[in-house]
Amino acid sequence: MSEGEQNPFRKRLRNALLDLDSRIDSGMYRLGDLTRRAVTNYSAFMERFSLSGIPRFFVGMASEGFTLGSAGFVVLLALALPAFQETSDDWLKRTELAVTFLDRYGNLVGERGVKQNDTVPLEEIPDTLIKATLATEDRRFYEHFGIDVAGTLRALVTNARAGGVRQGGSSLSQQLAKNLFLSNERTIERKIKEAFLALWLESRLTKSQILKLYLDRAYLGGGAYGVDAAARYYFGKSVREVNLAESAMLAGLFKAPTKFAPHINLPAARARASTVLDNLVDAGFMTEGQVFGARRNPATPIDRRDEGVPDYYLDYAFAEVRKFVDTLPKSVTERNFVVRTGLDPNIQKVAEAALDQSLREYGKDYKVTQGAIVIMEPNGTVRAMVGGRDYGESQFNRATDALRQPGSSFKPFVYTTALLGGMKPTSTVVDAPYCNGNWCPQNYGRSYMGTITLQTALQHSLNTVAVRLGDKFGRTNIAALAHKMGLTTKLEISPALPLGAAEVTLIDMATAYSVFANGGRSVYPHAMVEMRIGNGEVVWRFDRDAPKPVQILPPDIIDEINPMLNNVIENGTGRRARLPGIKVAGKTGTTNAYRDAWFMAFTGNYVGGVWFGNDDYQSMNKMTGGSLPAMTWQKVMAYAHQGIELKYIPGIGNAPAPKLDQPPAPLVVPGLESAERPITLSPKSAANLARLERLLKEAPPLPARPAGPTASAAPLGRTN
Repeated sequence: MSEGEQNPFRKRLRNALLDLDSRIDSGMYRLGDLTRRAVTNYSAFMERFSLSGIPRFFVGMASEGFTLGSAGFVVLLALALPAFQETSDDWLKRTELAVTFLDRYGNLVGERGVKQNDTVPLEEIPDTLIKATLATEDRRFYEHFGIDVAGTLRALVTNARAGGVRQGGSSLSQQLAKNLFLSNERTIERKIKEAFLALWLESRLTKSQILKLYLDRAYLGGGAYGVDAAARYYFGKSVREVNLAESAMLAGLFKAPTKFAPHINLPAARARASTVLDNLVDAGFMTEGQVFGARRNPATPIDRRDEGVPDYYLDYAFAEVRKFVDTLPKSVTERNFVVRTGLDPNIQKVAEAALDQSLREYGKDYKVTQGAIVIMEPNGTVRAMVGGRDYGESQFNRATDALRQPGSSFKPFVYTTALLGGMKPTSTVVDAPYCNGNWCPQNYGRSYMGTITLQTALQHSLNTVAVRLGDKFGRTNIAALAHKMGLTTKLEISPALPLGAAEVTLIDMATAYSVFANGGRSVYPHAMVEMRIGNGEVVWRFDRDAPKPVQILPPDIIDEINPMLNNVIENGTGRRARLPGIKVAGKTGTTNAYRDAWFMAFTGNYVGGVWFGNDDYQSMNKMTGGSLPAMTWQKVMAYAHQGIELKYIPGIGNAPAPKLDQPPAPLVVPGLESAERPITLSPKSAANLARLERLLKEAPPLPARPAGPTASAAPLGRTN
């Protein structure tokens, strides 16, 4: 196209664009003019309603109040909806989860959950207990509408003057709402939900129904829910039979059942009961003369200190059951279960005694106050668990919930990554000063060994070699392998990761070491071996329903890493854990400033982990993983391996274990008839017996023999 032919086209395009621009400008002007006219007309119209003076003030206040009220209503509605969602199902008829736990031999070991007992009518609950509860928990219960405004304000003033929490402001209805629908977390969101649900309960139930539910559902310590279960647990009688002193002790448990439980701290329970008696007098429910006898003769509960219930183990098992129940099909409506666990009661007692003895004998010297132990089979079945020194003092399970740095016990993951990357136990590495940026790690003895083999580096737990391997083979690869083997917590990818600077749990570490013990296959850690509902039907069985193991580490890698870990025990930092005639493989761990000391090790039969430290992260007195943790591990495992069929560690085989110059003295445990472990069934034999039990239960009944002289007299076993 020529230049002359292009000019008319450009001219027409320019004119079209100018026309469009003018139309837009004109339209905007007209819209603005119309808007100004509308505003002017509206202002002129509203001027007719203008007020001045006092009427203007009141109208303005009413308008602002309506605006703020509307906004507040929207906010309250938004806050109330999450609370009301908690009541979406048939909440009043909903049964709580209740589990009866058996050990691996089928013996009863304990219970967890809520076994509801609504059989005691409110009219048969002693008046002294009802008055003691109301005087302590909610004196204005029959006067307020679900929220005691006066009581809340009084509690706020009292707490402000005291500079801390001295009084609770929750009404009895609010406490019931929390028990029925919410958790114990201390958040503003929970308090808001609690208030709305209290109003919701008050609108649907009578005061007597609310009080009855509160007395039936409240947790009162010792695994007891409700006043009747608590009366039977603490005093061995029905709640119908409790006297004033016992009523006062029970009423004192509602707010802090763990702190004031009489089987844990009897002086504190009696002091709390005395406070409840004061409340009865202050509220005008009783006179000083009426409570005088209860003061002089306080309640005496049943002594339950020596029952030896494995509470930490049962807490872990119950948490496992709760997670599993949520996955059951809707056709399973049962909420009462019988669960056979992998608990070995004798190993459990020895583990508890070993931890207690270690802390009593060496705790002061090492400045250590806490510890934890996990013993499991290589397939992940937990045989014993100790989550702390005293469950009565602290229910926090340090075996499953405490996040601590594993120190050098993390290094097997580093060395396994190196083996997967092509190195061999005989490959040479350099132990010399090494820096990663401004960070320069040092060995424990602040000395260096020069050129050594990979096996020697692990034997002496050299930090510089572990950091070099981390830089060479990738810290991300190390973290990925550790997660694949069983660690579930987040591992920070830092230069110090190869030295165990991340935080892990003891149960996770035992799970990961089980991969070494079982030939490189994945592990599903579990306490639950079999679950049945009330009619005996099996709804879950580990050998049938658990995730099937997969090969994580190739057998040739296991054949290389396990002898290296065995060398750590026989010639390195873990010598105090050696067992007479039994091969052991494992690793010690010590963190910076001696805050944590670990010992993780395994045989062909068991995997065990021991941790020592302080809850407040205070440094210990130079405790290493090869000292008290290894010694405690050795005490437990020396007992656990008696009377069983010994198995070989993969990659090590039946090579003879070194003889000990001085075999360890047997641990004397109260409650065990002998320091020698009784001969027990092998896992295969136990499985066969369980299979035989199932076959007997499922077998059809024998046909009835005909009566009379025509009955066959053929001997048993013969057929026609």
